[in-house]
Amino acid sequence: MAGVGDQLEIKFRLNDGSDIGPKTFPAATSIATLKESILAQWPREKENGPRTVKDVKLISAGKILENNRTLNDCRSPLYDIPGSVTTMHVVIQPPSLEKEKKAGDQSTQNKCVCVIL
Repeated sequence: MAGVGDQLEIKFRLNDGSDIGPKTFPAATSIATLKESILAQWPREKENGPRTVKDVKLISAGKILENNRTLNDCRSPLYDIPGSVTTMHVVIQPPSLEKEKKAGDQSTQNKCVCVIL
């Protein structure tokens, strides 16, 4: 494998099949920084875009990439093909289901189940 000073060309594939990029990043770039780049470049016309870095999951070579890792840490042998562009898949997490579930539980608790005859 090549050294840490390398540049990697990456494009981000969205769930509708469109792409952001390609853009070149140093191998020392953190996954969190990649996610920030996605947020900044997210097409405004697309609905349900991510609001924070926590809403974004990046998948490369079948693995979910962790925020505290770098591109160099997550390298695959496929990254070392000269002139290639690496495609990372972007998954947007929907709003927290836990909050919605709590709201649903509260509405169930407040309903009267009495029958008046």
